[in-house]
Amino acid sequence: MQSERSSHLNSVGDLVEDHYADVYRFAYRLSGSHADAEDLTQQAFLTACRKRYQVQDPDRIRGWLLTIVRNTFLKTRQRDERMIAAFEDVAVSSNDFDSDTFRFDEETLQKALNEIPEHYKTPLLLYYFEEIGYKEIGELLGIPIGTVMSRLSRARSVLRERLCRENETSEISETEDSRNNPASEVSAKQKDQ
Repeated sequence: MQSERSSHLNSVGDLVEDHYADVYRFAYRLSGSHADAEDLTQQAFLTACRKRYQVQDPDRIRGWLLTIVRNTFLKTRQRDERMIAAFEDVAVSSNDFDSDTFRFDEETLQKALNEIPEHYKTPLLLYYFEEIGYKEIGELLGIPIGTVMSRLSRARSVLRERLCRENETSEISETEDSRNNPASEVSAKQKDQ
């Protein structure tokens, strides 16, 4: 009996050790909060321990864990707040995106990601942050590959629009700061040199 428990704990420990970083990163990107990501990660591993018999292919454990995180996130979100209603019909052309002058930090990225509806955000996170292909994303979410591709396209457009808006807002704020404080303009020029 003792060796059976020990074996069980070792396998759980290995599961956590092997996949904690991926699960936590995905949970953080979904929730936008470190505290919520920790809760989601813990819940995902607890669920995985209870349902580990469901895994038939060891190569698919990562995707299975990410699906648990997503489902837990959705259940929590449904319980805590109403689902996001209609999605605004905003499209930004790629000509509006100038990568040379476009800069953002992790906080700005997370803020923009938080504004994207879940049904667009999840495929985006799985594809770009977890590096999962279209086919596997479709299987994980239970949607056709064409839907995955269209949601990714839409998510990129929305993310680009949000990041451009944030970039414009920060540029306006910097311009106003330099007008109100000429010394900051001088120090900014000195930093550039």
